[in-house]
Amino acid sequence: MPLSKAAADPPPPGEGPLSLNDTPRPRRFLPSGPLRGRIRVPGDKSISHRALMLGALAVGETRASGLLEGEDVLATAAAMRAMGATIEREANGTWSIHGVGVGGLLQPGQALDMGNSGTSTRLLMGLIASHGITAAFTGDASLSKRPMGRVIEPLSRMGASFTPSPGGTLPLMMEGLCPAVPIEYRLPVASAQVKSAVLLAGLNTPGVTTVIEPVPTRDHSERMLRGFGAELEVEELGGERIILIHGEAELRPQTIEVPGDPSSAAFFLVAASLVEGSDLVIENVGLNPTRAGLVEVLRQMGASIEELDAREVGGEPVADLRVRHAALTGIEVDPAVAPNMIDEFPVLFVAAALAQGRTVTRGLEELRVKESDRIAAMAAALTAAGARVEETEDGLIVDGTGGDPLPGTGGDVAIVTHLDHRIAMSMAVAGLTSRAGVDIDDTRPIGTSFPDFESLLDGCRA
Repeated sequence: MPLSKAAADPPPPGEGPLSLNDTPRPRRFLPSGPLRGRIRVPGDKSISHRALMLGALAVGETRASGLLEGEDVLATAAAMRAMGATIEREANGTWSIHGVGVGGLLQPGQALDMGNSGTSTRLLMGLIASHGITAAFTGDASLSKRPMGRVIEPLSRMGASFTPSPGGTLPLMMEGLCPAVPIEYRLPVASAQVKSAVLLAGLNTPGVTTVIEPVPTRDHSERMLRGFGAELEVEELGGERIILIHGEAELRPQTIEVPGDPSSAAFFLVAASLVEGSDLVIENVGLNPTRAGLVEVLRQMGASIEELDAREVGGEPVADLRVRHAALTGIEVDPAVAPNMIDEFPVLFVAAALAQGRTVTRGLEELRVKESDRIAAMAAALTAAGARVEETEDGLIVDGTGGDPLPGTGGDVAIVTHLDHRIAMSMAVAGLTSRAGVDIDDTRPIGTSFPDFESLLDGCRA
């Protein structure tokens, strides 16, 4: 079967699938035959954001292929253009980024519209914090509910000033400081976004900025900063990671091949595991150890996932994943794995709902402050589809069906996605393993991270 193709002319942020001027697009996802063939998921969203940002701070031309062209990443591209970078998409899908140099960001002429992207917002706040410019951040209804205080606090210590909306949310105005003040900051919660924001602020800050991670989180920022030539050191001490970045860096342009996003591959890993007769190969999936938690957890549940042609691309481990239907068994998920798969828990809950026995998850407080409260949203969604779910303060307890299909919603009720792309895609997978199908209230949010999801899903079931 053919691989998915990126849109030839992707829409600018605010004019694509999640434009609030559009009518919601509901859909019923129905049970079907096995998932087969070979597919390729979009480029890794975390790496795509960082490639655009660091390319925009390097002097010269950075070229990036495989970039995710969802709305979140396009919002990052638009913001970097607004601050002086030249970013163009070529006909072959390669992106050309001409940067302004560290310290060279320009005053944006209007508010930076982040759409639904919390990653864009928090990382860009870090970039701007050590530049002498002022910026306003806006976002859609979902993003405007997400707390920014965890980023505001360390960046304020470095000298940036903020005027957020009540509750520390968007819309928000900030003013950077140049030169900023280097700090040593211990993360109070495991958050790659907060870590990355401080490290990016440290790029243009004299001296050494230090971040201490009690629990390791995804390390794309550290890998890519080194790749662009930043002087960055990582030390391990007493189980903690100590990351030091030397400021006033000079970044060198790079050629980047973005691996497939493991968070996007997750939906197909679970779907093929659950649907009888499935035998699917997902090509070019990034398997960074700080992102590959779901693969290990699914294997603990009994999933058949084989790594083919393991290799390294741009400093990131990559493989093709062959996944075949297998009977899953409920487990107690180690809370320590949560930072390595925090975005994949919604679809893991779907796998748990079809497994044999009970699955217990804990330590997932971070899910309460994502695009939606993903613990509450998935508890309500799976219950509506007929699963047995108990919501706790920091996770879900799911009693699986032992492989029997979920009843589904069957047109009686539509699952409320709360404008959250991962809720929508997770419940689409639940629809494949139901008797009557699962109705989703709005598929537009899927465009923020995985524009081809529906066509790819339909294609590998054909």
